[in-house]
Amino acid sequence: MKLSKEELSYYKLLARSYRTIQAASTEIINLSAILNLPKGTEHFMSDIHGEYDSFIHIVNNASGVVKRKINDVFGDTISQKDKSELATLIFYPKEKLKVIEHEHEDEMQDWYKVTLFRLVEVCRNASSKYTRSKVRKALPNDFAYVIEELLHEQENAPNKQDYYNGIIDTIIRINRADNFVMAISELIRSLVIDHLHIVGDIFDRGPEPDRIIDTLMTFKSVDIQWGNHDILWMGAAMGCTGCISNVLRISARYDNLSIIEENYGINLMPLATFAMETYENDLCEVFAPKEEASADNSPQQQLLIRQMHKAISVIQFKIESAIIKRNPWYQMEDRLLLDKIHYEQGTIKIGGKNYELKDNKWPTIDPENPHELTKDEKKLMERLQHSFLNSEKLQKHLHYLYEVGNMHLVFNNNLLYHGCIPMTRNGNFQRMKIFDKSYNGKALILKLEKIVRKAFSNHLKSTPNSYELDFLWYLWAGPVSPLFGKKKMATFERYLLSDKTTHHEENNPYFALRDEEETCNKILTDFGIDPKQGHIVNGHTPVKRKKGENPVKGNGKLIVIDGGLAKPYQNITGIAGYTLIYNSYGLTLASHKPFQSRKKAIIENADISTTKLMLERNNVRKRVGDTDVGNELKEQIHDLERLLEAYREGIIKEQPKRL
Repeated sequence: MKLSKEELSYYKLLARSYRTIQAASTEIINLSAILNLPKGTEHFMSDIHGEYDSFIHIVNNASGVVKRKINDVFGDTISQKDKSELATLIFYPKEKLKVIEHEHEDEMQDWYKVTLFRLVEVCRNASSKYTRSKVRKALPNDFAYVIEELLHEQENAPNKQDYYNGIIDTIIRINRADNFVMAISELIRSLVIDHLHIVGDIFDRGPEPDRIIDTLMTFKSVDIQWGNHDILWMGAAMGCTGCISNVLRISARYDNLSIIEENYGINLMPLATFAMETYENDLCEVFAPKEEASADNSPQQQLLIRQMHKAISVIQFKIESAIIKRNPWYQMEDRLLLDKIHYEQGTIKIGGKNYELKDNKWPTIDPENPHELTKDEKKLMERLQHSFLNSEKLQKHLHYLYEVGNMHLVFNNNLLYHGCIPMTRNGNFQRMKIFDKSYNGKALILKLEKIVRKAFSNHLKSTPNSYELDFLWYLWAGPVSPLFGKKKMATFERYLLSDKTTHHEENNPYFALRDEEETCNKILTDFGIDPKQGHIVNGHTPVKRKKGENPVKGNGKLIVIDGGLAKPYQNITGIAGYTLIYNSYGLTLASHKPFQSRKKAIIENADISTTKLMLERNNVRKRVGDTDVGNELKEQIHDLERLLEAYREGIIKEQPKRL
């Protein structure tokens, strides 16, 4: 055996962890055994858009996997009602226990005894594909020893039956049964999803994106591919005024300003005061929120929201104009619209055609210099910027999104990204010029991620750079942004022009080309994935299921998993979201009906109605050895085998610990 100087140094470091032949041999045996276990279940979700209740229910039931486990364990030995109640208990243990205690007040001791044994059986089934070591690491601290003992109960060991019964009886007798139920339910939920992928767009539209991120932060194994709405909030958290104005406008549009003020503690009083004073005699009817969103507000509240909505929209148009002007390589001059308005006539000229504006009251716009913020608007944005930068919760979430997030991810031969890989009509990757160099395909994605991470690095050092911050806005609305995927964002036209032909936002050719297997294979190859093995998992564009659109594209090579989890999209999709499940048996796509309510789920055991479609079945069940983790383990095994050889040849001396 020959080792270079660098190799010898490496193996001497490795020897500190495995000090003897026995220690290295034991680890080789352990790792080799793990390679033969079934691969863990990966769960894919996208476009959650603040819908916490639907998100948490789908995660808790693992798209129906928990109920399948219950059926596998109990078959016909218990009633369907008992199965549903057991499933709901696993989904919402704390809330469901209160309902059960009310319903079974006089017989709780018997209920506890039966239920605790049933939960242990389900947990044993869920943990069967993992090593004891992995399960042990997932055990809740309070009941780690107890649960481990119960999970490894042997049915053919009658001498220990009293021992196991004694554990359950004692848990009940000392009033720890509720805590045990909550602990083992959490363990079951963590075991049925080995790894969670979020393919973009946690923010906007729905009311609780912050709770979604707080929940994700409790997961041991999760990744996020940034969506255009995520990058918008990330930019706002770093002080990009173009992003801040868009975040506020969208929140006003969906009557979700409480997210800003209550959830993230950002003071909106300056915006409210400015809006009331500036638009005191303006009903701002064009800027009414979505009708269904504003139904619960008083007339005074509705007026204030409309005024705030108009105020921040005008500011947004001005700020975006400044960004476009100082970044000519964006090639977005067609979005400079305020200087195209004939203010006396109340019209605007776009593409050689005049259109009448639905609103022509612009007290803060100087027709001679329409893109310039007034002094009061500048002061307002400075105060709002300060609030975003100093929101402790928002900054914590920003750090998390950088920690687990990416522009794209290659994971077990699947390529994950939110929006698109920009392309031209002839099927080539579209180039984007950034300063003096052009990028396309994977190289463009990597370059853009580098810019995003540089912006965060500057943020941490309190040295913001307008170049990187402007690019965060570009990723939200730019014509070659892989997160946006459209030629333009027609916000101005949608708000202010009645002619709907002006509202059209032309998709990047990618969205038509992805139907072709050749396109998907080209993308996979560019990202270093064998097209015969890989798939693309995409979000961003809601699949219009009720119009017959298929979420599976490119002869099975690409799967779109945006099925309308966000309520505003459900009229378009006809369903309420897709999830993708990738386990040892293959790929399964689950489509979900709308979630009724958390209360109904807890009281009536009402679950989301889910339909599953097996997209691809493995001829041979996939093992850990077939995954990225397996490849890492194989490298570790190789290194340990080399260390073993070095021990046996005397190149490195064993160092057993001395008493």
